[in-house]
Amino acid sequence: MAEPIIKFENLSLQFPNGALALSEINAEIQEQEFTFLVGPSGAGKSSFLRLITREILPTEGKIWIKGEDLSSISMQRLPYLRRKIGVIYQDFKLFPKKTVYENIAYVLEITGASYWEIPAKVRKALRTVNLEDRSNSFPEQLSGGEQQRACIARALVNSPHLLLADEPTANLDPDSCDNIFDIIERINEEGTTVLVATHNEQIVDKLKKRVIGLAAGKVTFDRESSPYLRVHRILK
Repeated sequence: MAEPIIKFENLSLQFPNGALALSEINAEIQEQEFTFLVGPSGAGKSSFLRLITREILPTEGKIWIKGEDLSSISMQRLPYLRRKIGVIYQDFKLFPKKTVYENIAYVLEITGASYWEIPAKVRKALRTVNLEDRSNSFPEQLSGGEQQRACIARALVNSPHLLLADEPTANLDPDSCDNIFDIIERINEEGTTVLVATHNEQIVDKLKKRVIGLAAGKVTFDRESSPYLRVHRILK
């Protein structure tokens, strides 16, 4: 069997105040898989994602990304690993004084892309999210759905192997939610592994992907195409 792109082994995370965010997590996500991470607020979903980008380190256990042990990776190697992980945030995190084009190009600039390759890569990312006509707009001139599409373009511009999304549609209307997940599903179909933390029950039921459930820091279920509406009532 091929090496999983993400592997958690007996992983626990305890915060300095003693709160246990995650406990004895064992999970694997394969290349090109689309997985939802669900559970009530405080279940540990955001911590799960932050461990993957090594924003935080586990208290116990191991996490591997593409076979690389994150606990022993050097600080020099870490930026190269992160380039292959795209992240979409709930609150967008766009620079307000940069245009959409400049927000996306900035990712390439700080990772050392050549001056000549940046325009083509930015245009490709904008085409993927159908936002070419808004490239010169500033974030405040965009709707919530357009801002999130800009965030997806920014996450994609380095051609990541893995796309993480933390509640990507929490503040959007239903039509924008559908549009965002249409784009994310298409990205997955083109070969990118996708992991989405969400409360959006309708989307989880509609897309019928693998679902990992968290509650009180523990994996409570891991199912293919789980009926989230029924499971969510149990978790609540």
